[in-house]
Amino acid sequence: MPTITLTVPEEVKSSLKRMTWVNWSKVAREEFIKEQRKLEAFERFKKIVSKSKFTEEDAKELADKVSKSMHARLKAEGLV
Repeated sequence: MPTITLTVPEEVKSSLKRMTWVNWSKVAREEFIKEQRKLEAFERFKKIVSKSKFTEEDAKELADKVSKSMHARLKAEGLV
């Protein structure tokens, strides 16, 4: 497995050294993997959205309909 070296401020390094029970390599590895998956998902999302014909005006219209519907429902439940 390849190795990555990170540079952190001195106060962060001091703080990390005090927590000897934490496997910082594992923490960093898991966070890198999570971030990689988020970025890959975002790229797939952008690819799908780029083909969409849904306009900003369509989004505003849909948002208005949802808001009115939610307001009516909450009013009927006596919450508004």
